Amino acid sequence: MTSIQSAYIHIPFCKQMCHYCNFVKYYYTEKRATEYLYALEKEIDSYLPRNNNALGTIYIGGGTPTALNKEQLTQMFEMLHWKFDIAGLEEFTIELNPGDIDEEKADILKAYGINRISFGVQVMDDNMLMQLGRTHRVQDVYETVNLLSKKDFSNISLDLIYALPNQTVEQFQRSLKEALAFQLPHYSTYALQIEPQTVFYRRHKKGQLHRPPEEDEVTMYQILKESMAANGIEQYEISNFAMPGFESRHNLTYWNNEYYYGFGAGASGYFPGKRIANLRPLPIYVEKAGSGDRPILEIDEIGIREEIEEELMLGLRKIGGYDERVFQRKFEFPLSYLYSEQLDKLMKQGLLTVNQGVWKLTDEGLLLANLVFEEFILDDLQLEEIKTKML
Repeated sequence: MTSIQSAYIHIPFCKQMCHYCNFVKYYYTEKRATEYLYALEKEIDSYLPRNNNALGTIYIGGGTPTALNKEQLTQMFEMLHWKFDIAGLEEFTIELNPGDIDEEKADILKAYGINRISFGVQVMDDNMLMQLGRTHRVQDVYETVNLLSKKDFSNISLDLIYALPNQTVEQFQRSLKEALAFQLPHYSTYALQIEPQTVFYRRHKKGQLHRPPEEDEVTMYQILKESMAANGIEQYEISNFAMPGFESRHNLTYWNNEYYYGFGAGASGYFPGKRIANLRPLPIYVEKAGSGDRPILEIDEIGIREEIEEELMLGLRKIGGYDERVFQRKFEFPLSYLYSEQLDKLMKQGLLTVNQGVWKLTDEGLLLANLVFEEFILDDLQLEEIKTKML
């Protein structure tokens, strides 16, 4: 497993349930969280029995990791310091929500080496926050940013969602302007997705969820890109913007189609030749992992077809594009061997461009990225050609 340089750690506890979120999550109780942390440590041991393991990035997500109390946060970090070479990490990220952290918790994060904060704001509008099922308000955002600045956290990423129910272009523009006024070095921005097993999904099925028209969503995305550029924040992935040097190292692991561990209930890991998804129900995860067994729900074998498709679909999400020489090194045959017609078609449609072997989505391609990615789905004949080529 020496080729794995990143780990995602899932803490599934929340003090509220947002209406749009379908991540594995449970209401926080002290007893549940204590049992979970024990099981989490046992799961990590099952993959990495030795201590002081070297990685490049660790990302602690949720749920809301800072829903843990101070003693549990300390317990978790003590365990991670024992298992991993934290001092050698390039990036150590934790997610938090406005109002979920006080000075003592901020001091714990600082003391244990957290050097990046992913900050779940979503929208700078109290009414819309209530509609999303969020418990924080805009004032909490200001207070939390001030606290993080006071504690010398300089690498902060602020999350925003747009195309919210009943949201107008003007409302989005005001929310974005207020968020940008913090002058943070990183912003992650996503159009609302209606996910199964959420409050919004049930409302959508009943015809009670009124999203903005598609043309307004496109306008919001254009405003987003222009506003970021005007503030010196460069787009480096379809939904992510950063000042130079503040790009998310951990998320680049995903977009570069590299391997990573996934620890915790519902977490997924990517290993050579397979993806492993963990059990989602909390009691079953705790029982299985706590007994020393790996809490695996399913293992998906990743064949050459899936590897090639994901390589391009993920790589082209980056604004810097995808270098066909990387493809040649990984698969030992040229990109054009499989996709000559598709690449030519996408160029003629104005969705892709190429310069010195680097393929990039155009501005229109960014808006229609899913249509572009569909062109890289391999059929059975292409798969046989690959197998023949690799013999």
